[in-house]
Amino acid sequence: MSDGHDRRINPIKRLHFEKLSPLCPVCRTAGRESPLKIGAVLKEGKDTITEGVLVCSNSSCLSEYPVLDGIPILVANLRTYIAQNFLPILCRDDLSETMESLLGDCFGPGSAFDSQRQYLSTYAFDHYGDLDPEEPAPSSAPPGSVLNLLREGLQVAGHAQRGPVIDIGCAVGRTSFELGKALDEIVLGIDLNFGMLKTAAAILEKGCLSYPRRRGGIAFERRRFPVSFDKAEKVDFWVCDATALPFAEGTFSAGVSLNVLDCVWSPYDYLREISRILMPGGNAVLSTPYDWTANATPVEAWLGGHSQRSEHKGSSPDVLRSLLSGGLHPHAVEALELISEKDVPWTLRLHDRSIMEYLVHLMVIRKKHGE
Repeated sequence: MSDGHDRRINPIKRLHFEKLSPLCPVCRTAGRESPLKIGAVLKEGKDTITEGVLVCSNSSCLSEYPVLDGIPILVANLRTYIAQNFLPILCRDDLSETMESLLGDCFGPGSAFDSQRQYLSTYAFDHYGDLDPEEPAPSSAPPGSVLNLLREGLQVAGHAQRGPVIDIGCAVGRTSFELGKALDEIVLGIDLNFGMLKTAAAILEKGCLSYPRRRGGIAFERRRFPVSFDKAEKVDFWVCDATALPFAEGTFSAGVSLNVLDCVWSPYDYLREISRILMPGGNAVLSTPYDWTANATPVEAWLGGHSQRSEHKGSSPDVLRSLLSGGLHPHAVEALELISEKDVPWTLRLHDRSIMEYLVHLMVIRKKHGE
């Protein structure tokens, strides 16, 4: 359907809603598991909801969650989330490149508008730059670095059982599409960045990627090119909190979460949630550069990176291993075991003359049977 501006964004798929049976995030924080139901459908297509409201089925709660541009927003503190993300939620996508540039000059460097465009530039280039016919080659920062992380992890993790797969921190979605193609399962990509999810979801509906590619400073160029993936119908994108996932225990047969652990407020809760939503025997591919910042994670919650006077001398990999080694850490996630680990490079393009290089810790973990 169209809203008059031809902003056709991929709608929430009823198939994913029915198969995954999401739970009310508010009730989950209170220790209850209350399924969500479709409360209102305001715009829809075939087997899809473009705009609507999901409602908690618990009569003592009845919390409501919006579906905007086909993306359900399933977080417990909805009011705070909407207030903090008003720009990407309300941002227009029908502006000419000239007008977008003029507005960028007016908002200026460091603004929310500028930050959002920089994030989209960096991640969309890494995820899809290899498909851009106008991208010059060779490049000092070749795109597809995140795909290499995914391939390295999947080679070890395999796919031992059937069932839905979750991509935690999917950003602009390329890893979710690749998972759908490689595993032939329902794949749910989740993230808290609404602007990135809109970019990912638009590919499903339009078969085209559009993103602002940064040249330098606050100078950007709009890139548009066709993008399509086999089995893309198996993929959907939702806003969810990685530390409080709105799903029942054992919902997913496998998971992927690339470079997210050092971006959440509580890495412990993040690991516990992965353990909870995986099926017994399910594998997950994780990676992290341990690029800790106090803006994302309180220092007290960092896994290493501080307190070099401790037993682990501030080593983040050692602290994480102790969390996954069956009880050696006081907060150990005993249901998870570390199967494989290695260091793999991850390169991000910031602008024409700047790149950022990481050496990420890539791991395959497994949920033990009987846990």
